[in-house]
Amino acid sequence: MQASWFRALLILIAALFTAAFTLVVIPPLLESRDVLGAFAAGFVNPYAAGYAMDTISCWCVLTVWVVHEARAKGIRHGWVAVLLGIVPGVATGFAVYLLLRMRQEGDQAASTDRISAP
Repeated sequence: MQASWFRALLILIAALFTAAFTLVVIPPLLESRDVLGAFAAGFVNPYAAGYAMDTISCWCVLTVWVVHEARAKGIRHGWVAVLLGIVPGVATGFAVYLLLRMRQEGDQAASTDRISAP
């Protein structure tokens, strides 16, 4: 897959998820103003609890990865992805992190090419 398609698909997925989250979650949350209740509703039955635990675990994996790469590869601004992984969700946070990473790696490659060019 070409990098431009990959980037476009990441942006599309993040935007669609964020829009769906906004349409589904925000109206009832504004009505009740019960953030803890909204979080607890994710554990209303065993199936929802399984999905909620998976999402929370994926956010933990994303956070560990972002912290690791920030030190190992010098990826900057990963904290934005970690925060977006909380709200609106891991789908958006992960997509944003990959976009940040691609951009920074592209910038590093371009600067290396300029340095090594005769």
